[in-house]
Amino acid sequence: MRRNTAPPAARTRHVFALIPLLGAVALAAACTTGEDPPASAPATAAPTTGASSATPTDPPSPSASTPVTIPTSAFVELPAELRKSPRRSTPVQDALPKLCANEFGTGGRQVTASAAMTVTYQKAGEPSSNVPQGMIHQTIFTFDGDGAPGYLTRLRAAVQACPSYDRSGDPVTVKSQALPGVGDEALLLTRTWPETSLNGERTGGTASSQIAVARVDTAVTVFDDQGWEGTSGNPAILDRVVRDGVRALDAWQR
Repeated sequence: MRRNTAPPAARTRHVFALIPLLGAVALAAACTTGEDPPASAPATAAPTTGASSATPTDPPSPSASTPVTIPTSAFVELPAELRKSPRRSTPVQDALPKLCANEFGTGGRQVTASAAMTVTYQKAGEPSSNVPQGMIHQTIFTFDGDGAPGYLTRLRAAVQACPSYDRSGDPVTVKSQALPGVGDEALLLTRTWPETSLNGERTGGTASSQIAVARVDTAVTVFDDQGWEGTSGNPAILDRVVRDGVRALDAWQR
């Protein structure tokens, strides 16, 4: 679908509603502190569809009036060699990362729509009998007016105020840095915590995972990489997913 061929600054802001290609995509973004580990097994059902006018934190801007769509094609899909299971729709409140507080759910009244999907990945060349290496939750927010750059500004400030937090009794440190060459602006966060064995005992090492946030014109997408069952994520796969995801989001907005 093509929205507008005008330059980004001239693009008309719209209210977004999900089309019937997705399926029961929840549009709430209430966040809670503490981050739950990923499910023990990936779902294999293809996304079903649904629509709503609700937003993650606030109702849509009253100034916007023309509904458009966030299609499945706006979300990233893994290449076959990395894909453990098909992407699936996910409630926004489950897809957004949780650090000290509600850092990623602060879009405000300028949010016009939101949706999320999850991809489950494996190492290339691994047998299908192996467990996944991890999963990446992707959330897309669309904004009215200057809401998208405002979201990034608020997020940077919130992350700086959260250098560390507690998750299930373990300290998690947070490091942020710019991610150049991705979208109109992008941020990369790295979370690090004491590594534990499957029975919960500390191994003496560390584990880590990353969050990437990128703005493409009036939309923002958040990628949350989680290693399988609390293990480390894969930075190389996340980097590929982020860049592919930004290209998909940009292609949809053209």
